[in-house]
Order: sequence, then C-alpha cells, then structure tokens
Amino acid sequence: MPVRIVGMIGVTPPSSDAALHVIEGGLSTNYLTQYARAHDEAGFDLALVGYSSSSAEGFLVALHAANHTKQLGYLVAHRPGFVAPTLMARKIATFDHLTNGRLAVHIITGKTDDEQQGDGDFSPKTERYERAAEYLELMKLTWASEKPFDFSGRFYRVKGASSDVRPLQQPHPLLFFGGASDGALTMGARLCDVYAIYAEPLKSTRERIAGFRAQAAAFGRVPGFNVSLRPIIAEREGDAWDKAHRILAQMTGKKGWSRQEGAAGPVDNAGKRLMSFADQDIHDERLWMPIARVTGALGNTSCLVGTPEQVAESILKYYGLGVGSFLIRGFDPFNDTVEFGRDLIPRIKAGAIEIDRRRAAE
Repeated sequence: MPVRIVGMIGVTPPSSDAALHVIEGGLSTNYLTQYARAHDEAGFDLALVGYSSSSAEGFLVALHAANHTKQLGYLVAHRPGFVAPTLMARKIATFDHLTNGRLAVHIITGKTDDEQQGDGDFSPKTERYERAAEYLELMKLTWASEKPFDFSGRFYRVKGASSDVRPLQQPHPLLFFGGASDGALTMGARLCDVYAIYAEPLKSTRERIAGFRAQAAAFGRVPGFNVSLRPIIAEREGDAWDKAHRILAQMTGKKGWSRQEGAAGPVDNAGKRLMSFADQDIHDERLWMPIARVTGALGNTSCLVGTPEQVAESILKYYGLGVGSFLIRGFDPFNDTVEFGRDLIPRIKAGAIEIDRRRAAE
C-alpha cells in the first residue's frame, strides 16, 4: 500500500525556537503560503490544518493554501456540533471539487471542556462523541442520497434534506479520527476511515491495531491507521541526540498552547495513554519520551531520534505493523519541513515500496 506522509501547516511564524503547537497567534497569509509550498515541494501528501476555539478557520486556511500549491492535500480538523451536518456535507463536497480532490477531514470532539466552551459548547465529552456519530451518519446520508430524505435522531432532525453536490472523491474524502476513550473508538470503528494515534512502543501499537481492527470488523469495515510523531534527525546519531536534549531544555515548564498552560498533566484519554509510556525515556531503541513527559502529554510529543536512515527505519517498522500513514512534524516547523523532504521522506517512501515488493514476492 502506498505510504501517506502528513505534515502540519501553521498560520504564523513560531514565537520560540522550539515550537510545540502551530495553530494559534493570528494569521499571516504570506507565511501560510510559504509554509504550504514548503510541504508541497518536500513531498508531503497531506498537511493537517488544526483547530482551536480561537484559531483561524481551518477550511478557509486550507482553501487559501490549496490555491497556492500544486499537489498537496489538506487534512482539515473539524469539530461536529457547530455547523449543521447537512450544510457541512455540502461544504466538504464543494471544497473537494474546488481543490480537485485534495481534501481529508479529521473529526475531533474537543480536547477539554474549557476549550470547547470557548465556542459555546457545554456538552460533556461522552455526549459529544454520541453527537459526532449521529453527525457523521447524517453527513454520509446527505452525500449518498439521490432524493430528498428525512432524518430524526437524538441530536439532529431534518425534513426533505438534499444536496446538489457530491464529493469528487467517492464515496467521500477520507475521515480521520483520534482518541482512546470508548466513545471515540465506537464512533471511529463504525463511521471513520483512518484511526490517528500517537507514536508509542511497537508492541503496544501492534496490540492496539489488532484490537481496533476487530472492533471495526464488527461493522464490516477495514480501517487504516495514522501514527503521529516528531522526528529529530541529524547527519550523525550523536548530533541528533544532542539536538534532542537542546530541544528538551527549551520545553521544561512549557505546554505550548495558551489554553493548556495551566494543565498539570494529560487532559484526555489519548494523552493519559501517551503519558503512561513516558516514565521510560527510550523505547525500541529510539522512541524518545521526555518531551511528552515534561509537557504533560498534551499533544503529539513522542519523538524518534537518530540519523535520517535510522529514523526512516524506525518509521517503517510501524509500516510493517499495518500503519499506512504518518504525521511527522518538527520543533523548528518550517526548516524541519524542508529537512524532512530532503532527508527523510524519500527514504520512508522508498522503504515502503521495498517492503511491499518483498511481501508480493512471498
């Protein structure tokens, strides 16, 4: 299977030398354009456009970036609950046509109640997953129905709903999701295409993949998997470890996201799971966890440290487990994007082709 490489574009230059998050701070259209082009030229397949209750609107950010790039696709984070699902279905289908099929959607339900309330949603997280499932069900019905239809659920009701536009990608753009709670897994197993997880040790990743595959199989579905990680690379391994420790020194006491600076530790189940592996500095030779530990595992902070060859080899071990998609970003966002395109992405893609070739020959 072709490996998919995902980056993440920010909307303003980072305010520090070692950036954890890139979704706050206003909007610089020039920086956004240059950052998206850097991803396009580096060989990324998709770029994540994040979401917070104060950040620039993701679909408009992605549309601007798409108009200034040639091949790069956009994985736009979207929180169900603020836009009617029938309208969102038309919005996604329209975007898909306007960008010639360069869209995927990452379904999220809000990291914390406090942050979600910034957009006026006071629903508990368990209920938000139930609402998201119904939302996705109604979106898919809108895409698939050739005649006006009625729908009556717990959260949404429509009468005579229809859409004049269908997604260019059939049956619809890929739907990613993340999370480790029962609600997230139930929703994703039934309705989403790609399960996005943070990088953790290979053994637990293998078990996690097997468990979710079985859960999705109960609905007759075969999911894909995305692993998110932070490569820290240098020409020599010792230099890569030195670089990692310099980054770590800049992270102590920082969370990197204004709404999370007061958090004492993980604020969701995905973060709690990541933190459970952070009591050990290194797993599987080069999966490095101290940054996750000192920042409270509040996001994508598990790292792979080494030369480009070593890090590519480690990433391909996850590929061997059945992970077909990797979100990679660095702590020096723009420069790391260029470096990954030059030194890392070609090795990952060539290695995946070789693994597939060997499998086909067996």
